[in-house]
Amino acid sequence: MTTKVAVIGSGNIGTDLMIKVLRLSDSLEIAAMAGIDPGSDGLARARRLKVATTHEGVDGLTGLDEFADVSLVFDATSAGAHRRHDEVLRALGRTVVDLTPAALGPYVVPPVNGDAHLDAPNVNMVTCGGQATIPVVAAVAAVTPVHYGEIVASISSRSAGPGTRANIDEFTETTSAAIERVGGAARGKAIIVLNPAEPPLIMRDTVHCLVGDCDDAAVTASVEAMAERVRAYVPGYRLKQKVQFDRVAADDPLRSLLPAGERSAAAAKVSVFLEVEGAAHYLPAYAGNLDIMTSAALRTAERMAAHSSETVTA
Repeated sequence: MTTKVAVIGSGNIGTDLMIKVLRLSDSLEIAAMAGIDPGSDGLARARRLKVATTHEGVDGLTGLDEFADVSLVFDATSAGAHRRHDEVLRALGRTVVDLTPAALGPYVVPPVNGDAHLDAPNVNMVTCGGQATIPVVAAVAAVTPVHYGEIVASISSRSAGPGTRANIDEFTETTSAAIERVGGAARGKAIIVLNPAEPPLIMRDTVHCLVGDCDDAAVTASVEAMAERVRAYVPGYRLKQKVQFDRVAADDPLRSLLPAGERSAAAAKVSVFLEVEGAAHYLPAYAGNLDIMTSAALRTAERMAAHSSETVTA
């Protein structure tokens, strides 16, 4: 039995997600797509694929006949718009998977806490940078305490649509918070770079974790195992080189980021360099930032649908 779903947002992320549901999922069935631009490529593509559409946003979606059978809605719009969408959909008893940085519901990063919020009415997929890097922070934190975690997400300017650009401030705030709450770092910081290079560059991410004295081999093994878990649903996810370890000298300014009681103890900076190549279901392969978000949302929705079916059966 499949679970019927809908997508709000007919831009890059929403369209890629719709295509992923159609091509890859055995447990989800796309019933409708809603947008606000009647001329958008996403809505046109949905119509060609025999998916019900509306250009009247969430109000148009709830008015469609197909909405009656929808159990779960993906929101691929903006943080500001999501607040009203959540209010409307929550009142109608629909589960929401939020791909904006609004963060009204708990953060979910599938290989880290994918089973922690299966009954939540609204879950947040953090950001593309968060989906790529938080698994690495969590992998390091599983071996040794992470006093400070910093990530830099570099994406092609071409892959950043209006929604992404409107959410830049929320990106940094949401990702920083999730580095701490999901990744396990005591303090987190996130930076995003929109790279205008031509030809467009594939998404690159850098993760720095400031830790105490650590077992290099154990940290490396944990990071590599986590990368394999992410690659299970994002095939283009890969480490670009071996995990790097730099011992922090006694006079290094990095020590100011350590807890007061740890500033004279042994410390190390763990650096991990990632690349995320997209599956090119809708956009070119360089748009790995979109691919990892939609792939994570799909994995999360499938887990929630399976859990719901098991609960009903029981």
